Amino acid sequence: MTFKGRLYTYSVHPLCRLLTHIIFFFAYLCAGAIVFVVLERPEEDEIVLTVRNARRKMLEDNDCITDAELEKFIAEVVHAANRGVSALRNVSQTEPNWSFGQALFFAGTVVTTIGYGRVTPLSDAGKAFCIIFAILGIPLTLVLFSACVERLMIPARQLLYWLYGKLGHLYKVFHIQILHLGIILAIHVIFFMLIPAAIYTVLEPGWNYLDAFYYCFISLSTIGLGDYIPGRSHSLTPYPLLTDLDYFTLGHPLTM
Repeated sequence: MTFKGRLYTYSVHPLCRLLTHIIFFFAYLCAGAIVFVVLERPEEDEIVLTVRNARRKMLEDNDCITDAELEKFIAEVVHAANRGVSALRNVSQTEPNWSFGQALFFAGTVVTTIGYGRVTPLSDAGKAFCIIFAILGIPLTLVLFSACVERLMIPARQLLYWLYGKLGHLYKVFHIQILHLGIILAIHVIFFMLIPAAIYTVLEPGWNYLDAFYYCFISLSTIGLGDYIPGRSHSLTPYPLLTDLDYFTLGHPLTM
C-alpha cells in the first residue's frame, strides 16, 4: 500500500480520528496555557509584591500586632470573601448577599448554567436545595430557550427567503446562505455584545468598555468566571436584577 493509501486508511479509521482529535485538543489547551502564563504571570507577580509590601508596612507601623495575629485576621477576611462577604466599609454591605434580589440573581445564574461563583450557598440545606433546584430548573430553562429559538427562526427564515428573492438571480445559494449567516451574527454581536457592553460601561463606574464586553461574552457563553459582576458598587435592585435576567433570557437563545 502506498503512503497516500495508508494515510487515507488512517484518516477514515474512527479510533485514529478520535486519537487525532484528542491530540489536537490537548495541544490547543497547552498553547492556550502558555499564552495565559506569558500574559498573566507578570500581573500576578506585581500583585504579590504589592501585597507583601503592604503587609510589611502594616507590621512596621503597628508594633502591637504580631505576624501571627495579622495572618489569622487575613485568613478570616479571605475566608469571608470566598463566601461572598466583603470586609470593606466595616463589613457594611449595601445589601445582604441573600436578599430577595440577590437570591433571584443567583437563581438565574444557576438555571442558565452561568454560575459566576461570587455568591454560593453557605448552609448544607442550601447546597442540597441548589442541587434539586438546578436539576429541575436547567431542563425548564432549556425548554424555554428552545421555544425562543423556534420563535426566532421565523424571522430568520423570512430574512433568508427575502435574500433569495433579491439576490437569487445574482449569486449562488451557498453564497446567499453565507451572507444570511453573516447578517445573523452581526445582529447578535451588535445587539447582544456591543450595545450591552456600552450600557454596562455607563452603569458600572469601575468598568471600561473592554471589561463590559468581556463580561457580556463570558456570560452569554455560560463560562461565568465571576470576576466581573454587575451591581457590586450598588444594590442589585432594581437595575442589575431586571436587566441581567432579561439579558440572559434574550441573549442565551441566540448564542445556542
